[in-house]
Amino acid sequence: MAVQTKTIDYADGGTALEGYFAWDDAVSGPRPGVLIVHAWAGRTPFEEDVARKLAGLGYAGLAMDVYGKGVLGKDPEENTKLMTPFLEDRPMLQKRLQIGLQVLRDEAEVDANKVAATGYCFGGLCVLDLARTGEAFQGAASFHGLFNKPGNTDGNAIKAKVLALHGWDDPMVPPADVVALAEELTSAGADWQIHGYGNTVHAFTNPEANAPEMGALYQADADRRSWQAMENFLAEVFA
Repeated sequence: MAVQTKTIDYADGGTALEGYFAWDDAVSGPRPGVLIVHAWAGRTPFEEDVARKLAGLGYAGLAMDVYGKGVLGKDPEENTKLMTPFLEDRPMLQKRLQIGLQVLRDEAEVDANKVAATGYCFGGLCVLDLARTGEAFQGAASFHGLFNKPGNTDGNAIKAKVLALHGWDDPMVPPADVVALAEELTSAGADWQIHGYGNTVHAFTNPEANAPEMGALYQADADRRSWQAMENFLAEVFA
């Protein structure tokens, strides 16, 4: 018995999408599920590995697709072109995230009443947006995500617990943005945590991140500490 994987075809209107689902068949019955939202390049082996690691912890993991089945960026310019329409139309992004969350809930291996979401970079912004919609799920964990408000969720009560894992020296998210997120989450009544990692910039969980000129660099200590923080968070929200 071991971690099993499969792909799941689904759609948002006319856009074909594909998720990567992982679960441990040694676990009997439904178990908590975690949605994984990818960084700006699209769903890559990095997010699929996260799904398998979560399955190994006894959860079910779905690395969802935001851009479209098989759509991947090859360089920063392409990644930006893929991401920008969703940053400019946050309701469109939020709808696609809610569809992905429902795909996770619909899997037989998943307890639909115990689901959380985690995301990286662009995906970190995504899981915060999912919480901002007022969606009733257990938790949102953002790794080096962007914090800017979407503009269409003011006044919503945030029902999910929120964990933001942030590189303090991330040039894309200055300290003022961190304070603004804390104030926003407090105003929305959220149960929230923000962990700041010193001497750490953007993309700190990705071993392939090596662009200090862009403010993106792997940081092993922050990677290890943030993963442990997420493990603790999931254990709490699913208790």
